[in-house]
Amino acid sequence: MGSDLIITIVIICIGIVLFIKDYFSIDTTSIIIMALFIVAGVLNPKEGFSGFNHPATITLGCMFVVSAGVFNSGILGGLSDRIIKLAKIHYSIALITFCLIAGMFSAFVNDSAVVALLLPIALTVCRETKISPGMLLIPISFSALFGGTCTLIGTSTNILVSSYAEEYGLEGFGMFEFSLAALCLATIGFAYIFFVAPLLLPKAKKELNVLTKEAEKYITELLVEKDCPDSDKPLHLSKLVNDHNVQILSISRDRFNRKSIGPETFILEGDVMKVLVPPKTLNAIRDLKGYRVTGDKQFNESELEKNVYEVIVPFGSRLTEGSLRSLNFRRQYNGSVLAIRQRGEILYEKLADVKLTEGDMLLILGTEADVDVLVEQGLVVALSEYKHQKVNYRKAVPAIVIAVGVVLAASLNLTSILISSMVGALLLVATSTLKPKEAYEAVEWKVIFMMAGVLSMGTALEKTGGAEKIALFIEQTLGNYHAQVTLSILYLVTFLSTNVLSSKATAALMTPIVISLASAMGISERPFLVAVMFACSLTFMTPVSYPTNTMVYAPGNYKFNDFLKVGTPLNIIIWIAATFVIPYFFPFNPGS
Repeated sequence: MGSDLIITIVIICIGIVLFIKDYFSIDTTSIIIMALFIVAGVLNPKEGFSGFNHPATITLGCMFVVSAGVFNSGILGGLSDRIIKLAKIHYSIALITFCLIAGMFSAFVNDSAVVALLLPIALTVCRETKISPGMLLIPISFSALFGGTCTLIGTSTNILVSSYAEEYGLEGFGMFEFSLAALCLATIGFAYIFFVAPLLLPKAKKELNVLTKEAEKYITELLVEKDCPDSDKPLHLSKLVNDHNVQILSISRDRFNRKSIGPETFILEGDVMKVLVPPKTLNAIRDLKGYRVTGDKQFNESELEKNVYEVIVPFGSRLTEGSLRSLNFRRQYNGSVLAIRQRGEILYEKLADVKLTEGDMLLILGTEADVDVLVEQGLVVALSEYKHQKVNYRKAVPAIVIAVGVVLAASLNLTSILISSMVGALLLVATSTLKPKEAYEAVEWKVIFMMAGVLSMGTALEKTGGAEKIALFIEQTLGNYHAQVTLSILYLVTFLSTNVLSSKATAALMTPIVISLASAMGISERPFLVAVMFACSLTFMTPVSYPTNTMVYAPGNYKFNDFLKVGTPLNIIIWIAATFVIPYFFPFNPGS
């Protein structure tokens, strides 16, 4: 084993540890891996950075723009009233409606964007019908995953694997080449979601706006008395804020609420402050010298100049780039974060230093305009109240025509998906359907950097001969078994890996290995490549296995075990089904 291969394996192992431990964001970890390959001399700079001009990366960036053209036109949001009216009839109707819509749209546009659109609509239905969000949101996420496997552009993993195949001199996949196989698995999956999942999903009718209701318990009013040590001091220097981590929501002075408060606002004798007190210090506040609790009143938004909104941090949001303090959130977005629900835990203390992650729920105190700005910039998805989006037909018509043209040009083999998506993105800007700034903002740069970074792992494995050696080891180990057994084992290993690594990192590692394996076994590589595509996307066992699962975790009030209980049987069923479905549509020896 050469030194370069040893270094490659060590770097990949370091990357796996970083992915699992979540020390850094996924895109940062991916770039670290790429940098290590370059610094160690395994890849030269041109090879290391080749992921940025890889066809998969460019295609994905262009498809983000095409998807944004469709979403920004309001054509999907314009269906919301009909969806709500239909879903309110009965839970079963709601389940079928949301799942089919999630599946159909995710086949052609970004699945995370589809779920982000459906989340507030689904929660609106839950409010009006008393359906528990837990009974709807996991099915919506799972349905989006099934839809994404049905076309080449359905998920970034499909694009990545197909581009890899072309890079190795193999034929890329057509737009609908694996659709029949995917539809077979989707049919099985939807049957499970409609008939089995409702028996396993949490049935307790948990309240909506849980974060708001929890925060209400710790909101109280304090009167600033004559001997208060904080009197005539700005908020940021007060003991109340620094020693007790209290958040000031409003200050009533001379019977009038101050229109705006900030770190420099002075505390004066006689002020009545509405504050959010961390649970651990609630009792200490009651005994605090100079302050008198005037009442643990139920939270009343009408008493404030601003309102409280529940939002979720979607995949790709810039809010995940740091803490609220480092992002200067309060000053830049004119809102205050009162509480954070992160991985099932509600946080009230030292929120400014909390590192935000995708799927976090935030309780924001701000104006409607403030929250609208956050939503428009793609930083959050509003959950508190769904706002009907009007269809802009001037943009909707060209957006739909261009999107359909992108799909048809690639599916009819008039050109590659890379060229068609690039032309489509340019046409959207040229026709003013999207402004150049909107096109730039539509690209999820975090995903682009992650894709570019993880591609270096496959490049390094191939260059050092690691992929060939691993494939030879697998062939020697499983050589006595039928190819179908090998495919089944590879599928199992791949979908289990996506629960600890990202789907794209897993695909980048597995694709060169299965191509080398198929060559060593003297069979077609296509069934193995399809297995990698499906296994990387159809992952249901944990809330962190796929971005859409992470997005529904907090709004659905789920526990980690809910995903295990509902997702594990489904993953096993799909694994067994894929073992037979994939070889049927993609024979190991197509010529025989």
